[in-house]
Amino acid sequence: MSRARIAAEALEGLAREILAAAGTPPAAAAVWAETLVWANLRGVDSHGVMRIPRYLEQIAAGHIRPQAELRLLKSTGGIALLDADGGPGPVAMARAMDEAIAAAKRVHVGWCVARRITHAGAVGHFALRAAAQGMAGLVMTASVPLMAWPGSRGAVVSTNPIAIAVPGGRHPPLLIDLATATAALGKVLGAKQAGTPIPPDWGIDAAGRPTTDPAAVATLQPMAGHKGAGLSLMIECLASLAAANPVIAPALRGELTYAMNGVAIALDLAAFGDPAEFAESVDDLAATVAAQPRAEGAPALLVPGERGDAELARRRVSGIPLPASVWKQLGEAAARFGVALPAPLPG
Repeated sequence: MSRARIAAEALEGLAREILAAAGTPPAAAAVWAETLVWANLRGVDSHGVMRIPRYLEQIAAGHIRPQAELRLLKSTGGIALLDADGGPGPVAMARAMDEAIAAAKRVHVGWCVARRITHAGAVGHFALRAAAQGMAGLVMTASVPLMAWPGSRGAVVSTNPIAIAVPGGRHPPLLIDLATATAALGKVLGAKQAGTPIPPDWGIDAAGRPTTDPAAVATLQPMAGHKGAGLSLMIECLASLAAANPVIAPALRGELTYAMNGVAIALDLAAFGDPAEFAESVDDLAATVAAQPRAEGAPALLVPGERGDAELARRRVSGIPLPASVWKQLGEAAARFGVALPAPLPG
């Protein structure tokens, strides 16, 4: 079997049960599993259930603390500060966005910083929580060095992602979710598992040379050179320095750290005017962009979020395709914890 297709609901249930069996409280396991399968549904498999084996290793090593208690350290005006104490990143960032939304309902804008989180997955998932409330959402996370600085041989900054979502009317929310690297680490890991080469601008080897072998990648490349590197550094300032939990500078000095930090921002669009008028403007913008003349042979013009929306609709019906290696690893984890493995879809 080269690939397995699993119904989304069944895959989410499997992820939830494995994470719970590994010590995650049921409610937190549900949030974690939902975030992972949401990424798979939208075709972002690099941030989906393929991550579970690595998460289990991190739990066993104490680098993820599944039962850590989220603490609200500060809440004043539109500002909130959370401490995740090394707990699951998706759980922390979902709570951070909820805190930001609550603040925005009070004072029109909410800004919540969550410190000491772990890998949060596809952060667009949390930006959409704000869009579902009629607000604009912005999410950023900061982690240890994984990406080169222009001219460096090794990693200096991280692939710090940023996601922005705004609600539409008839059109689904617009959503952009991108890493500051040319390609996220998860995509390199996915290519490594699949045994496929990568483009030469995705990463460099230990000597600082571009490579097409995902197994040889020692450091990722920033998108657009100094622009992506600079954006990553500024996210470190907003997510880590603001939380009094620096990540990059200590790591570059050789201080062992697995800490990450995140920012969730919610903006009450109704504070500027009629929300319905804003939604109509989003619809008009999306339709107008799509209607522009295309270059010869070019596919349809898509606005941010449409590709993922279309893939989600397909995978809801046909199931989520998983490489045989990922399905095997999930099967091994399920067997280890005594969790029943769902049957793949036929065909």
